[in-house]
Amino acid sequence: MDLNAVRMFVAVVQAGSLSAAATRLAMPLPTLSRRIRDLERQLKVQLLERSVRGARLTDAGARLYEHAGRGIETLLEAEQVVVNDQAHLKGRLRLSLPPTFEPWWELLAAFQRRYPDIEIYLYTTERRVDLVEDGIDVALRVGAIVHEAMVARHLLSSRNILVASPQLVKRLGVPGHPDALHDLPCATWASRIDEQARWDLGGHVVEPRAVLATNDYEHLCRRALRGDVVTELPPFLAAAPIREKRLVRLLPQHPLPEWSLNLLYPPHRHQSTIVRTYLDFCQSFLPKIVQACTV
Repeated sequence: MDLNAVRMFVAVVQAGSLSAAATRLAMPLPTLSRRIRDLERQLKVQLLERSVRGARLTDAGARLYEHAGRGIETLLEAEQVVVNDQAHLKGRLRLSLPPTFEPWWELLAAFQRRYPDIEIYLYTTERRVDLVEDGIDVALRVGAIVHEAMVARHLLSSRNILVASPQLVKRLGVPGHPDALHDLPCATWASRIDEQARWDLGGHVVEPRAVLATNDYEHLCRRALRGDVVTELPPFLAAAPIREKRLVRLLPQHPLPEWSLNLLYPPHRHQSTIVRTYLDFCQSFLPKIVQACTV
């Protein structure tokens, strides 16, 4: 059997037509058509039913594709591994991160120390980017995954923490119930200027008196440390100040909702070795991320 012709047959099936496959393979359409007919003559069976709408598999063609497709895909993956190994993991990695996610900054620094020839392009945004349209290889996503066309690798689950400075608590008192927050100056995270903040504290929903609303957690952290406000912070921002007694945790018996952290990437069949290496590195670095998020 002509394995090169089998590869062309698989390309036709995946492309949906001879003309589309010819374009993908960068070869003349008559040449591709002739090679497929030669393969059919060699096997003494018709593999494709050709029409103006494209090419449809016969029963024999479907059986060949079922087995040959897996083999061709494995060979292509092996070829990609060899090519990338020869390049010593040299290339560009395009990533998207949420703002102020400090633990990931250390992860990226460690990744580049191990793979110094990989250039990282980092796009920091709170919006949900379109990975394909924006050319992103992997996005770090906090919260629910709503893009079903993407692959999500779950890393961890955590909760934001309600905090204030010891000075503010000494001055205004420790809230014993979520409703007591109405009497305290609060700062909230908001993605829109007109967004009304709501804190779900163990099922008890309050609308705090927000003297400040911002989409910058770093700003919220600084204002809390100054003793200006009560606010909610991601655990990686709150953990160290709580351990150092520069912040105190409020209403621990009324926890904020849990959120998840995921790596999101397109479902490419032939993912680059650089992307696979990055995904595996993130998984291996995860204990340090968990430690940074532990209060």
